[in-house]
Formats: sequence, C-alpha cells, structure tokens
Amino acid sequence: MNAWIFLGIAIALEVTGTFLLKLSDGFEKWHWGMLSILCYSACFWVLAPAMKVLPVGVVYAVWAGVGIVAATAIGVFAFDEKLAAIQYFCIVLVLVGAVGLKLTTAAS
Repeated sequence: MNAWIFLGIAIALEVTGTFLLKLSDGFEKWHWGMLSILCYSACFWVLAPAMKVLPVGVVYAVWAGVGIVAATAIGVFAFDEKLAAIQYFCIVLVLVGAVGLKLTTAAS
C-alpha cells in the first residue's frame, strides 16, 4: 500500500482520537477516553509503515499539520468553538505547508 495512504489513515485515526478525547470530558466519561487511547494506538501502528518509506520530518509535519486543521474544523463545527481571523489565517498556513510537503516529496 502507498505510504501516503498509510499516512492518511494515521491522520484520520489521530483526529478521531482527539475528537473522542474531547468527548471524554477529561476522562470523566471513561469509555470515550478508552476509545481515544485505542485510536491513538492504532494511529501509531499505521504511521510506522509510512515512516519506512517517507522522510520522518515530512511524515511528522504532514501528520501534525493536517491533524491540526482537521481538529480545528471539528472544534468549530462539532463543539461550536470560536477562533479569531488571525487564528484561521495561521491554520491555513499550516495546511499550505502540509500540501507543499506532499507535492514536493517522493517516496524512497
């Protein structure tokens, strides 16, 4: 399977884990917290094959960058969190950087 697909799945699992962690309300709702741990564990398991092929710095930057953008979107749409215009601008810069890394990195 393509390393970028593994990376995409890892990002989806990480964002899902973050969403579930928010739902856990500081682990007061333990079942959401446990599902969060499961998602994070699966995320790292799926991330490992991507790191075998792609540069670690690129994998980490894309994983973190896209995760930030996705987690922000979930916060805004699912939890009605508010951000200032400058915060949106900075998050767009993170996304542009992640896309730039994807477009300029070949798997080895």
